[in-house]
Amino acid sequence: MTEQRDADLPKPDSQQLSEPIEGATTPAVNNSWKNRIAGVWNNSTTRLMQLLPVDQVTQTAAKWFSVSEDRVAEILETVRAELPTTEALLIGKPQAGKSSIVRGLTGVSAEIVGQGFRPHTQHTERYAYPSNDLPLLIFTDTVGLGDVSQNTQAIIEELVEDLQQKSRRARILILTVKINDFATDTLRQIAQQLRQQHPDIPCLLAVTCLHEVYPPGTVDHPTYPPDYEEVNRAFAAIQQAFGGLCNRAVMIDFTLEEDGYNTVFYGLEALRDALAELLPEAESRAIYQLLDTEAGEKIGNLYRDVGRRYILAFSVMAAAIEAVPLPFASMPVLTVLQVSMVGVLGKLYGQTLTRSQAGGVVSAIASGFLARAVGRELIKFLPVLGSAIAASWAAAYTWALGEGACVYFGDLMGGKKPDPEKIQSVMQEAFKSAQERFKEIKR
Repeated sequence: MTEQRDADLPKPDSQQLSEPIEGATTPAVNNSWKNRIAGVWNNSTTRLMQLLPVDQVTQTAAKWFSVSEDRVAEILETVRAELPTTEALLIGKPQAGKSSIVRGLTGVSAEIVGQGFRPHTQHTERYAYPSNDLPLLIFTDTVGLGDVSQNTQAIIEELVEDLQQKSRRARILILTVKINDFATDTLRQIAQQLRQQHPDIPCLLAVTCLHEVYPPGTVDHPTYPPDYEEVNRAFAAIQQAFGGLCNRAVMIDFTLEEDGYNTVFYGLEALRDALAELLPEAESRAIYQLLDTEAGEKIGNLYRDVGRRYILAFSVMAAAIEAVPLPFASMPVLTVLQVSMVGVLGKLYGQTLTRSQAGGVVSAIASGFLARAVGRELIKFLPVLGSAIAASWAAAYTWALGEGACVYFGDLMGGKKPDPEKIQSVMQEAFKSAQERFKEIKR
């Protein structure tokens, strides 16, 4: 239905779109962002009423971008409760590869991972991805483990208390050990007590830094898994040391690009598969979708590459939300999710936006796609198939919106006015490719 309307979709007002939203670090503009948003919205809804014969539908649509702050908070709380979120408790010494595991599972840079962790308790830090408001992955990292001045029992008590908090999220313990580190008594003590207190929480042993025991003269990773005697012997010894404590063990070697090893995330697929075996179905599926290799391709632009990892996470959430079969019931939720995504992307590009300003960016760059969004909702009236199609389209639409936001913020960062034609062109292409990528997405 919407594909036939593509040629008739309204083009965005170039003046409205080309002027940045107030609050961004750009030259002053004449009109407030609220006036520009109102103009975009009024033009879009007028054109939609011409495109779609159902007046009631367009009147309902007019409410989507005017959700109150209280309603936004309520929606965020509801979505957080329903998301397939995984809490990964990372336990290991400093430099054992814990932050590298976060980089591997999220695709973001080491700098962003380092800045993302925030104090949680005296001995732990926490990082939520892609955002604190809407996390798909929550990493809790132990601080000071292995330091002789630290009280091991105090660390254990904090971890046990944290795990005793009621949560609907899936949880997993990840023990990280360097392959050439055999001083693991403290780590084993912690693992033993946590497993005794919480035997229902699965535990994965991740043996890291494999290249440190490669035979002399080895300059790159071999085909996975590495079949070197030195690696196999050390891996077997560590597995024996943690015998009976872990459900699975996996070898990984996540290095930095400048280290020169290929691939950078060696053993990522094995880590993904091990997590999938230990986690519930919904959380397992989310991790598989987050590790979509196509989304993480290098394109020579750090901001865009990192931005796509965030976009992918929000697209996965959009598909899960949009699978709700009742037409229009999920639109306010989807709008809040997309506004949150634009806020996160803006922060990545150095533009700190309020929730209202982020909503303004969404309205400004998405006006040409509004008719398609309505069409996605209308197709839900088809039995069974409708919701599946709507879920994949929601993911594709969110992806396209994220790509458009990256262009928008990228132009602002470069001191240029955002080009409406370029943004719409990028979104059109992104939507087409994302439809193919997400066509098999199911709740």
